[in-house]
Amino acid sequence: QVQLVESGGGLVQAGGSLRLSCAASGRTFSSYAMGWFRQTPGKEREFVAAIRWSGGRTYYADSVKGRFTISRDNAKNTFYLQMNTLKPEDTAVYYCAADVGYSGSNYQLWKYWGQGTQVTVSS
Repeated sequence: QVQLVESGGGLVQAGGSLRLSCAASGRTFSSYAMGWFRQTPGKEREFVAAIRWSGGRTYYADSVKGRFTISRDNAKNTFYLQMNTLKPEDTAVYYCAADVGYSGSNYQLWKYWGQGTQVTVSS
């Protein structure tokens, strides 16, 4: 059973930074991709970034390119989302996700999910 546990959300002023973490357990993740999505009330879950565990290829939504960085620590089975130059429109519940292979930006194709962590960016 894959388990994903997130941490690192909070309140930050516009222009600030936060780092989200997602600790993964229950599998050997070498064939997996890990991702971050976000959701605001009344909207569908939105792709933010993803990384292939093996090889480290990364993918980003246009809205976060150049500001957010996804990375992983193989030894800790943990992946991260470093968020810089945060904007009020980045406010959302952020979810980490995992699946075998890269499932693209459609959240409905990702199998495993964390519980979500709130990120609030004040103006």
